[in-house]
Amino acid sequence: MDFVIKNWVLIAVALTSGGMLLWPVLRGGMGGGLGAAGAVHLINREKAIVVDVSEPDEYAAGHVGGARSVPFGQLEQRLPEVVKNKGLPLILVCATGARATRAVAVAKKLGYDKAQALDGGLRAWKDANLPVEKA
Repeated sequence: MDFVIKNWVLIAVALTSGGMLLWPVLRGGMGGGLGAAGAVHLINREKAIVVDVSEPDEYAAGHVGGARSVPFGQLEQRLPEVVKNKGLPLILVCATGARATRAVAVAKKLGYDKAQALDGGLRAWKDANLPVEKA
């Protein structure tokens, strides 16, 4: 007990650094999004459908190759028209990933159980040097 009292700062630093190391693992295990490499894997191997939930002008400026445009505000109405097969993986993308993350909840409510957001959005896709199309 004397060791703990004399070295409380050292113990606090060890616990804090351990917590910081575990945080990404715990956060990723709570149903986080999908990285660019994982998205490419889903597209190539499992025929995933990419839906860009950005506004039309953002979509026209650049989007993931083959992505279908369904603005976030129209997602609930238009997604069933654009993606008929609810069994295929669905990758939702926007500029930074924030709208896509919210769009996952809408897609799952509509029955798209394999819907995932691309972590970091189009920015992460570009950072991974993956192709971008312009409309």
